[in-house]
Amino acid sequence: MDTSVTPEQLQSSAEHDHKDSEHADNRMFGFIVFLLSESMVFLGFFGGYIALKLTTADWLPPGVNGLDIFKPAINTAVLVSSSFVIYFGELALERNKLNVFRFFLLATAAMGTYFLVGQAIEWNGLSFGLTTGLFGGTFYLLTGFHGLHVFVGILLQLGVLIRSFTPKHATPENHYGFAATSLFWHFVDVIWIVLFSLIYLWQ
Repeated sequence: MDTSVTPEQLQSSAEHDHKDSEHADNRMFGFIVFLLSESMVFLGFFGGYIALKLTTADWLPPGVNGLDIFKPAINTAVLVSSSFVIYFGELALERNKLNVFRFFLLATAAMGTYFLVGQAIEWNGLSFGLTTGLFGGTFYLLTGFHGLHVFVGILLQLGVLIRSFTPKHATPENHYGFAATSLFWHFVDVIWIVLFSLIYLWQ
């Protein structure tokens, strides 16, 4: 049996590997560009919030002296901590410890769900609504838009978790889906830190 490899076959294999490498790099590059575009949207919202707050005499709705900060602070601590949890999942995947990786991924999704439930409870207890002045509109727009991103991040994590049970979809060498999901989650956490500072700390 002739097991020799021709130069043409070697070149074809090298070109194939090179294309695969470029494809992976381009996917991550495209995802980073997407996150940058999302950052521009949030920056526009932040700028609008600051401009309205500085130029509106009666900023808070009638009868509202300020927002309760205790429960949102707990939600913030949970969400920010989840960034460390998903990072531990990344370390576990690099060591090919799939069960540990899945545990941290599920824990991150659970912490994100806790944040959303906490936000829903907060909304339900507020005395103002979406149409209650400029503050009400911007408050619900900013927190709601961010909450949508948290929800998407949870769905991505659950999708990665399910796909991890398929062979070769979660390995130290092949985990673009998780890498993109993890980056998105860190982005969501950073955005919330800015939002929390603007809305709750700067009252």
